[in-house]
Amino acid sequence: MSNNSDLLIIGAGAVGLCCAYYLVEAGCQVTVLEKGAVGAGCSSGNAGMIVPSHVIPLASPGMVAKGLKSLFHPASPFYIQPRPSLALLTWLWRFYRASTLRHVQRAMPLLRDLHLASLAEFERLAERLDNSFGFQKRGLLLLYRSAAGEAECRELAEAAHRVGLAAEMLSREEIARRDPNLETRADGVYFCGDAHLEPMAFLDALGAHLRGQGVRLLTDTEVLGLVARNGRVERVQTSSGTFAAREVVLAGGAWSPGLVRGLGVRLPLQPGKGYSVTFSPERSLFQMPLICTEARVAVTPFAERVRVAGTLELSGLDRSVNLRRVQAMLQAVPEYLACLPVPRVSPAEVWTGFRPCTPDGLPYVGRFERYRNLIAATGHAMLGLSLAPVTGKLVADIILGRRSEIDMGLLSPQRYGL
Repeated sequence: MSNNSDLLIIGAGAVGLCCAYYLVEAGCQVTVLEKGAVGAGCSSGNAGMIVPSHVIPLASPGMVAKGLKSLFHPASPFYIQPRPSLALLTWLWRFYRASTLRHVQRAMPLLRDLHLASLAEFERLAERLDNSFGFQKRGLLLLYRSAAGEAECRELAEAAHRVGLAAEMLSREEIARRDPNLETRADGVYFCGDAHLEPMAFLDALGAHLRGQGVRLLTDTEVLGLVARNGRVERVQTSSGTFAAREVVLAGGAWSPGLVRGLGVRLPLQPGKGYSVTFSPERSLFQMPLICTEARVAVTPFAERVRVAGTLELSGLDRSVNLRRVQAMLQAVPEYLACLPVPRVSPAEVWTGFRPCTPDGLPYVGRFERYRNLIAATGHAMLGLSLAPVTGKLVADIILGRRSEIDMGLLSPQRYGL
């Protein structure tokens, strides 16, 4: 079998598979390389939410103060593990510089456009793939229990309104009328335009479709290095041999900086570890996905199960499970929901994954100036699943020379001049 391909995609998470989908739709020959199993990075165990409501980037006013407080509370939703790391310190400085109102105002319309375009593509994918992954457009509910939480939710609703998105404040009685199985101990804000799906089912369906379209999807194939000459990536060295392609797409998630370091490219990105626990509830399941605002915990109903997900831990590529943080995440849920007892779990029952976090909270999508056949599609943080289809379409536009309707200037992988 030849290891030459028209297009080579590094990474078989949601973003990488969606890049493959839109490229093969355009008639391209595509090979996808994945170091582990499909979705092993951070795609398979995430909350499964498609969130046009999330128009405020992670780098925003107030986040630096929350990060500093977290240093003294290892069980907090957002935690930075102190360690001697120049890359982390540089990332934190850039995060501080990006956390401004001006950045938020510039990013919000872009994030809105990206999310809405992605949502439309999810609807088409659900129709194309017989919705075997449980796509449902039932909105998203943000619950709050404190005055500070209410103020935050009202601010998020007002931000949504400013960019033309619907948001509605609801009392707990109004919530119960909309979903009788959703018995809350909190009021909330409802974003009717959001949706959810079961992530691993989505990846399985998309992977099977791609294989049926002739895509070579090679798992357990770790990329060891990229070799370049005359401003182009000539070879991709892997544990299964050497590959060559006309274009190479970097969709390696949190591992992306290491993949291009040998080319002399520094890609500012930190892995943000998250946890999730999936279980079968004892009672009839509610239909609306939700976020417990103060606790920063997401709760997503699937067909017969529920997933509790949360935390953002900047601790490097460390897969160890901190049960103290997991239990804090789980114990927060009954404070908001009277209808969902949660189990105690062992480390073996906890999923961990790494969100690839950029300093300004926006992904890297675009060509690298130094290597013109290398395209970035990484750095989506908690929005990787939600923005996967639109990222795939943008990458296809870049490779095929099509004009995109979305201004990608803020997404450039060169924006830090590296």
